[in-house]
Amino acid sequence: MKDSKAIIPTLLEQVRKRRPVVHAITNWVTGGDVANALQALGARPVLAVSPEETADITAQADALLLNMGTPDRDRIEAMVRSGRKANELGKPVVFDPVGAGASGFREEVCRRILKELRLTVIRGNRAEIGSLAGQGGHLRGIDAVTGPDDLAKAGRILSQQTGAVVMASGEKDLLAYGDKVLTWEIGHPLLTRVTGTGCLLSAVIAAFTAVGQDPLAATAAGITCFKLAGRMAGEHAAGPGTFKTALLDFLYLLTPEDLGGSPDLRG
Repeated sequence: MKDSKAIIPTLLEQVRKRRPVVHAITNWVTGGDVANALQALGARPVLAVSPEETADITAQADALLLNMGTPDRDRIEAMVRSGRKANELGKPVVFDPVGAGASGFREEVCRRILKELRLTVIRGNRAEIGSLAGQGGHLRGIDAVTGPDDLAKAGRILSQQTGAVVMASGEKDLLAYGDKVLTWEIGHPLLTRVTGTGCLLSAVIAAFTAVGQDPLAATAAGITCFKLAGRMAGEHAAGPGTFKTALLDFLYLLTPEDLGGSPDLRG
């Protein structure tokens, strides 16, 4: 990746200028928050979930987000149909495997999506990424209690198996793409105290994949912008309630100049 310090501000400018449409098949818990985060960033959300129309909606979008937070048979069918349409048209697909490994049904769904769809980015917590990579991980609720012994190895395995950029988010974020592994720390502890911030992060990444040709750079830009907005929100918030509002505000207020200290992600 060439000079990520310059690429990330440029990609933010492109999101604001082009206002990409992100088709988010997300969960009912965070759908409104996902839409608001995309709007605040500068993208255009659409959240169609009916299997009868999702492929048509995806055909008109610039990127697709598949979030497995509240799966049922119709929602999964909608995801697969949309994913196939996105693959057919060469549109980026971001997969958020919420709760991967928590039930046999979710394992079945993950296997199907990984087998049938070509994914651009896979973003989850360390337990979800470990589970998808066959390296172990344990969830309690939606929180990762344990992950694989070697998270970097799990990320590389999953990336090599799928061809996708793999992100494991947490106190220290990890990106894997082929043999490359990058880690850095940015954000704020309150990001873990509001339900659905991972869903919002996946949506923001999808917006950046819509305007960036390099999936690794686009993913890094999405992470950096979201986590920086989270840090800025945390500095102004009294607790989780005001933090959630401030996070939307700072996604809206974030400028390329704020990203002058972006991490160098060349490895």
